[in-house]
Amino acid sequence: MFTIRRAVRAAALAVGVASLVLGGLGASPAQAVHDETYTMAIIGDVPYGNALITHFPAFISQINADPDVRLVTHLGDIKNGSTVCSDDYYDLIASDFALFRDPLVYTPGDNEWTDCHRLNNGAYNPLERLAKIRSLFFASPGRTLGQQQVAVKSQATAGYPENVGYTRNGISFAALNIPGSNNSMLPWTGLGYTAPTPEQVQEVTTRTAADIALIDDTVAKANADGSRAVVLQTQADMFDPTVGTPSWSDYGAFKPIVQAIVHASSRFDGPVYLFNGDSHIYNVDAPLAAGSSWLPFYGITGTADNLTRITVNGSSLGESDWLEVTTHSVGAPLTWQLIPAS
Repeated sequence: MFTIRRAVRAAALAVGVASLVLGGLGASPAQAVHDETYTMAIIGDVPYGNALITHFPAFISQINADPDVRLVTHLGDIKNGSTVCSDDYYDLIASDFALFRDPLVYTPGDNEWTDCHRLNNGAYNPLERLAKIRSLFFASPGRTLGQQQVAVKSQATAGYPENVGYTRNGISFAALNIPGSNNSMLPWTGLGYTAPTPEQVQEVTTRTAADIALIDDTVAKANADGSRAVVLQTQADMFDPTVGTPSWSDYGAFKPIVQAIVHASSRFDGPVYLFNGDSHIYNVDAPLAAGSSWLPFYGITGTADNLTRITVNGSSLGESDWLEVTTHSVGAPLTWQLIPAS
């Protein structure tokens, strides 16, 4: 398994490197001199377990030390899936997040709320944990976390302060609460349920509608502003390439979102990028391009040939590299490179 994981990771890295090389094509030396850039760090699925919890401040310090990074995005899963979802732990992570010198955008993952019903997580009601996450990490809606808090546009008035949009260097960004565990539709077995509860279904339905609204709004704003690209950021991997035979019970609740991404991408005449965590292995692909097996699986109408999906590393000390992502005003709108965690 170790060899397979490394092989997948190496192949994906080759794609990412190719993107970096090709990104400069089409720009003359004179244009390149005037290329304005804006660089950010994108991380996810960290910290996982005691070793990474202890190492997390050093991990943050490494990102802080990068002179180019001006903003950080955490794609969720601030703990692993088999540890307690306690207030004390959330407070610890909040204190760690305060160490980031740059603005921090955070979107929640399944491990810190959706999966908290599990007995080894403390058998919490996931909706109560989501409320706790919101009250702690999104106490100032419309502002980022980190030491340099800046304004972002949020859906706080609709009840989703974690869903935010912003523009950097002519590129439109959105961070959306789309967690793994089938978009939070897996039964709360730790609480004795074998099927989704009515309150669970209601939460998924309304949050998914908010997610779709933000996707649509982001593309509409990108078109109005003349943005060079659109970037969507989520926790869930809705297209895990390591799953040979995906089941509807594990992925079906993502269908409305996937269809919305296809529709939105078709309305934007430029590249769309989707960054996600969840599956823990760095990967670059085009899961909604013509010929992808995910299109018939989800029963999707249309394709998103302009969509590139990037999965960030995470979950273990040897594979918690972070992505240094740079936006450009000339050439490719976005390039990125893996930075090994030290």
